[in-house]
Amino acid sequence: MDILRFARAAAAACLALAFTTSAHATYPADPPPASVEMYRTWIAAVPGRDGDVHAFEAFLSAHDVAGIFPTYEILRSESLWSECGGEPFVLATRAEWAHIVGTLRFIRDEVVPVTGAVEIVSGYRDPALNACSGGRSASAHMAFWALDLEPVADISRDQIVALLCPVFAARGQAARIGLGFYDDTRFHIDARSFRTWGSDGRGATSPCNRVNA
Repeated sequence: MDILRFARAAAAACLALAFTTSAHATYPADPPPASVEMYRTWIAAVPGRDGDVHAFEAFLSAHDVAGIFPTYEILRSESLWSECGGEPFVLATRAEWAHIVGTLRFIRDEVVPVTGAVEIVSGYRDPALNACSGGRSASAHMAFWALDLEPVADISRDQIVALLCPVFAARGQAARIGLGFYDDTRFHIDARSFRTWGSDGRGATSPCNRVNA
């Protein structure tokens, strides 16, 4: 029995190591985002998962939002997935796929033209992972409305705020956009409802209140 317990523990440790090693530590405030190599491992781990992902990609193509980001970025769950006992990638249920369309479209048409290239660091989260990672109880991530992003260029949080808040003021309401800011350069976009908030999750602390005053 002790040998069996040891073997199971060793297997679990090997699996955790496979999912926590990444070659490009881009975000010093959080663990590195899950890599494409980890994505391939995740795809291969469950029979039929590749077919589900292909169906999702076909859905994005049919709604003219394919190719904005690599699929593995859209499916990243949350930076703290390992600490929270989750998985590095998650595919939302098919009923929720339509929610991400407006978010992707707004990022393509309104965000990237002013910020330059951005990278997704978190997409869909199930309720347990959302709670463990500090997400709000009604987080838009739990229904696949939301994406958290980081600019690829080396720009400051103040620059991100100055670039995004005018776009939010001009076109956010029509597109039902939620725009949130973290302490660093990570920011949140969703197409669930028009609102903005600061790093403590409150609308009163959104830096857009100052920029758009």
